[in-house]
Amino acid sequence: MEALADRFKDDATVRGYMLRQKAAMDNRYGEDLHAISHGESFLQFFQARFLPKGLYLIDEPEAALSPQRQLAFLSLMKRMVEEESAQLIIATHSPLLLAFPGARIMQFDGTGIHETPYKDLEHVTLVRSFLANPDRFLRDL
Repeated sequence: MEALADRFKDDATVRGYMLRQKAAMDNRYGEDLHAISHGESFLQFFQARFLPKGLYLIDEPEAALSPQRQLAFLSLMKRMVEEESAQLIIATHSPLLLAFPGARIMQFDGTGIHETPYKDLEHVTLVRSFLANPDRFLRDL
């Protein structure tokens, strides 16, 4: 701990260190991730970390993404899988992301883990029902 304190003996040294760290982040991830939306920064961060033939474990990426950006993420995933031989394991509730072409969808519930067709997923049927008749869902709020 003392060695770290010795590195930062004055404000100019601290400022220089912080500017170098910021420049390194900007160089790696593009523009300042704090200057853009959460979803845009997620996409940039993911693209910067992507390696061909990689295995990616992703937990609920839709939390950072609007529906439009979820479609952009689907496009990115499709390119990664088809052109770069990447594999993705994604935990999601998003009907948009669950629609990935050729995805093997594993559902975890009280009966265990089992493969489930897209059209039979609870999240898909709920969103379909809501969009078909939002008033039915909203009248009792």
